[in-house]
Amino acid sequence: MQNQSQANDFGTANSDTYDRVSISLHWITAILVVGLYLLAEIWGFLEKGTPPRHALQALHVSLGLVLTVVIALRIPWRAFAGRRLPQATPGLLGYAGTAVHYLLYVLLIIQIVLGFLFRWAQDESLSFFGLFTIPSPFVFSTEQRHNFGELHETIGTLIIIIAAGHMAAALFHYYVFHDSVLGRMIPRLNRLNRKV
Repeated sequence: MQNQSQANDFGTANSDTYDRVSISLHWITAILVVGLYLLAEIWGFLEKGTPPRHALQALHVSLGLVLTVVIALRIPWRAFAGRRLPQATPGLLGYAGTAVHYLLYVLLIIQIVLGFLFRWAQDESLSFFGLFTIPSPFVFSTEQRHNFGELHETIGTLIIIIAAGHMAAALFHYYVFHDSVLGRMIPRLNRLNRKV
C-alpha cells in the first residue's frame, strides 16, 4: 500500500504509465548516456594534451558524476517507490525486455565504477565542474590504467548498442504492434491514442 501511495503522490494520472519520477530519471539517464558517449567520440578527433580535448574530458567527468547520482537515485526508486507495471509483452518477449532493463542497469553501474577507476589510474582527481574534487584512494599501475580504459570504452559502446536496440524495440511496439509500450515512458502518446 505504501509503494502505491508514494507512486500516486509523484505519479501521472494514468495507471498505464510510469510515475513522473521514474519517467524523469529514465530520460535524464538516456540524455546523459548519449551525451557522455558523444563527448568521448568527439575528443577522439582532437590532439592529445590540447585545451579543447582536456575541456571535453573534464565535462565528461562532471557529467559522469551527475549520472552516478541519477543511477543512485533511480535504482532504489524503481525497487521501492516507483509505480510497478506488468510486463509489456507476455511470454518470452516480455522476459527478454525485462532482462534488457536489468542488463542496462548492471552495465551502467560497472561503467560508472570503471570511469572512477580509469580517471584515478591516470593520476587525476574526479572534478565536478571545478566545484570540488574526489582524489584517488588507490595507487594504480600503468597496466591497470590501460585495462580500465579499454573496458570503459568497450562497455560504453555496448551500452549504446543495447540502448539503441531498446529504443528500436519501443518504436517497433508503437508503429507495428500499435500498443502502449512506448506510452509508458511518454504518457502523451497514450492520451493521443485515446483520442484517435
